[in-house]
Amino acid sequence: MLEKLSSLISREDAENRGAQKPLLSCVVIVHDMVEQAEKTILSLSEEYQLDVQSDQYEVIIVENQSDNVMRQEFIESLPDNFHYFIRENPEPSPGPAVNYGVSKAIGDKLCILIDGARLLSPRAISTIIQGHKLSDAAVISIPGYHLGHKLQQEAVLTGYDSAAEATLLKSVGWPENGYRLFDVSCLNGSSGLGFFLPNSESNCISLSRQLWEILEGYDSRFKLRGGGLVNLDFYKRALELPGTLHVILAGEGTFHQLHGGMTTGGLNPSARAKYIQDSNEQYREFRGQDFENPRTEPVYLGRLPIQVQKFVQHSAQLAIRLEGEECLGKPF
Repeated sequence: MLEKLSSLISREDAENRGAQKPLLSCVVIVHDMVEQAEKTILSLSEEYQLDVQSDQYEVIIVENQSDNVMRQEFIESLPDNFHYFIRENPEPSPGPAVNYGVSKAIGDKLCILIDGARLLSPRAISTIIQGHKLSDAAVISIPGYHLGHKLQQEAVLTGYDSAAEATLLKSVGWPENGYRLFDVSCLNGSSGLGFFLPNSESNCISLSRQLWEILEGYDSRFKLRGGGLVNLDFYKRALELPGTLHVILAGEGTFHQLHGGMTTGGLNPSARAKYIQDSNEQYREFRGQDFENPRTEPVYLGRLPIQVQKFVQHSAQLAIRLEGEECLGKPF
């Protein structure tokens, strides 16, 4: 089955993939999350995304092989600006898959979505494209949320599961109005300090290919299952690169779907604590210090839908209350 699927969706090398270069290449990493990945890919489609056309962006889907790969009929139904690649015998970390996906992309601007279980809000793509017009050195980030009214690692302890999440999405009529996702979500741990204090990562980060090459992509030494701090490390290195401009799209979001991830329900509390400890120790080994959130002086771009404004208020109140304190945040 896997060999047949690979044959059906194999493509020419990136440089032979048509004359028109997209403004943006989105790289999405998938592993053992069929239902969630299909929803994420829907949220990247031209039918869902507003103020953007399919010839302006491409989506590179990289699936790390598992016993639960994406459906052949779904892959065959993808529009022409979506390209699917499957990696057999992958590493336990998604970092190498990101690097592989970028090698298949042809856009000069790259958007990395390391977790294929995250729904996007409806103007994520068009506002990222706008953000890159501000500066060639723009590093654009979108805040992260968990579906549900509390962090999923806490919610699963009181019965939150995929069925409850499906009910939640149905209650707001998703995907008809993607901004209603904010009505049934909370800021995730890495964005928990809100919009105006340093965050530890973004699960939708975009930058130029030139900056990507300077950074040499994701660090392949992060080999823990799930990647450990590999995404946080890349986010920090990108934002702390001299001359970069941090652009935050506060009116957009990525919304994590429950799928048994390493830090959001896939481990019991003691195993999760051990995983976080191992991740932090690995970061110290590679960087010689504890992880600290990158300090930036960001600019803010985009609309602020009514559904987002409660999070703007929360962020402002938190920033005022914590003014002058050391706010390192939580990596997870």
